[in-house]
Amino acid sequence: MNARLRSTISKIAFPAAALLLLLLLWQAICSFCDVPKFMLPSPSDVAKAFRDDWQLLMSHTRVTLTETFIGLFFGILTGFLTAVIMDRFSVVRKMIYPLIVVSQTIPTVAIAPLLVIWLGYQMLPKIVLIVLVVFFPISVSLLEGFSSSDADTINLMRSMGASRMQIFRYVKLPNSLGHFFSSLKISVTYAVVGAVVSEWIGGTEGLGCYMTRVRKSFSADKMFAVIILISVISLILIWLTVMLQHVCMPWDRQNKKNRS
Repeated sequence: MNARLRSTISKIAFPAAALLLLLLLWQAICSFCDVPKFMLPSPSDVAKAFRDDWQLLMSHTRVTLTETFIGLFFGILTGFLTAVIMDRFSVVRKMIYPLIVVSQTIPTVAIAPLLVIWLGYQMLPKIVLIVLVVFFPISVSLLEGFSSSDADTINLMRSMGASRMQIFRYVKLPNSLGHFFSSLKISVTYAVVGAVVSEWIGGTEGLGCYMTRVRKSFSADKMFAVIILISVISLILIWLTVMLQHVCMPWDRQNKKNRS
């Protein structure tokens, strides 16, 4: 067994063992401590809730994922364009950057009701909220990547007659990819949470709406089921981001192999 295979197995085996131990402990507490189900359902109760409400959960998941992906797309696009403009014009950077930072001090749960009042109860306010939570990490990370590009390389390209677009394409953009994917791993989880939070405030479909309904009926097993489902969705999106990073940054993967 080579070192790479052993490393892969260890990365999977240890978290899986920890998760199994946690589930066994959870089941033991519920079985032997006589905990009321409306306070803490057992893993078997949660599994039964998954089975009973599977079709309904998938229907709500489809709505939440639609909002998430649309919001992610426009959040990334807006963050990218803002970072490019701030990198190109220092005056714009000085004007906009402090406002972007201040905007992150406003709680998401405070913005969501206003968006519902202004934009209605359909999908639009959810998408706008996701764009707002995704925009900040993407724009700030990309701007940092653009600004940290090697000055000597940029001066060399300028001396060879390279245009601003060529410098951006061959120096700044590749240098910012690592920062971009680091922020994207955070943004995909923010996007899912943002969608769920906005669905709490107003709407008729989505995992957030489902959570609100089962909470009012004190169905803790279904609450835990949807929480686990949201966590699984976030983990899958992070994994897809890592796979996309490997495709877009093959040199980074090779550098990690050389260092190991």
